[in-house]
Amino acid sequence: MSIGGILRGGLGLVLAAGLMGCDLLMPPVEVPPPPVEEPELPAEPVVVPPSQASRDLARYYTRLQNDLLTQGLLRGDGGGPDTPFTDTILARNFVRIALFNEYRDDSDFTRPQATVSKLRRWTQPIRMSVEFGQTVPLEQRAQDVASVSAYAARLSRLSDVPITLTDDNPNFRVLFLGEDDRRAYGDRLRELIPTISDATVRTFVNLPRDQLCVVIGTFAPGRSSYTKAIAMIRAEHPNLMRSACIHEELAQGMGLANDSPDARPSIFNDDEEFALLTGHDELLLRMLYDPRLQTGMDPATAAPIARRIARDYLTGGSS
Repeated sequence: MSIGGILRGGLGLVLAAGLMGCDLLMPPVEVPPPPVEEPELPAEPVVVPPSQASRDLARYYTRLQNDLLTQGLLRGDGGGPDTPFTDTILARNFVRIALFNEYRDDSDFTRPQATVSKLRRWTQPIRMSVEFGQTVPLEQRAQDVASVSAYAARLSRLSDVPITLTDDNPNFRVLFLGEDDRRAYGDRLRELIPTISDATVRTFVNLPRDQLCVVIGTFAPGRSSYTKAIAMIRAEHPNLMRSACIHEELAQGMGLANDSPDARPSIFNDDEEFALLTGHDELLLRMLYDPRLQTGMDPATAAPIARRIARDYLTGGSS
């Protein structure tokens, strides 16, 4: 019995020694590198076909653009010998466009009613984003981003306000929305502007077809410096009308908020003679951000200063 016990013990020792020998002779075990996490690719943007109502609008706006071009409107030449203006005219147009509101308030974009305002402009850098409704085709989105980017750079040069295109906490959103997108945008609009009124949301969502595009600006309480702006451009527009909306709404969102029937050559005139920002309009934007004018000035205070600035610009004085 004891022999058996010894044998069992000996086998145990031999087995243990054998295992120890194997450990000494085995090559070092290679530790596999930690798995590399592949970055998640951004989701492909969703594109849905537009409704019949949206397609009908697209045909309507194409006919409208063709009709306006046939009448010699939607000019893109910026003005010429047929549209002269003096420093007096420039200053008068500035006061009417920069120091009046186009609407009594933002609750009804369908009935213009000019009201006295104060000089409004941006006093902080603009972080501009370009956003699309789901009915906008991907190829069109790329073209729209390029158009907004080029025009934003031009506005920045004229105003000396830094403008960058970014999706990081934007304060100026440019929306391209089809009819279907816009009608479903009410909750998102409230999310972007928590203080917006229900009347303004209803007007935005139910915009009539003769309202080609729109911009909404917000201010801090009691201030005249912009804090946010949202421009909406109809996705159904053909190329030239699309560009016209980009030019007018972004410039209005910079502070040239009103229209005037006497402004010429100008996009700030509802006669649709000019589609794209003119040389006259560039001067208006430069005047708006001229340091001789102060944010919050009323028309009576700003008007004489605007006359001096306009005279300087057109006679080669201080700029």
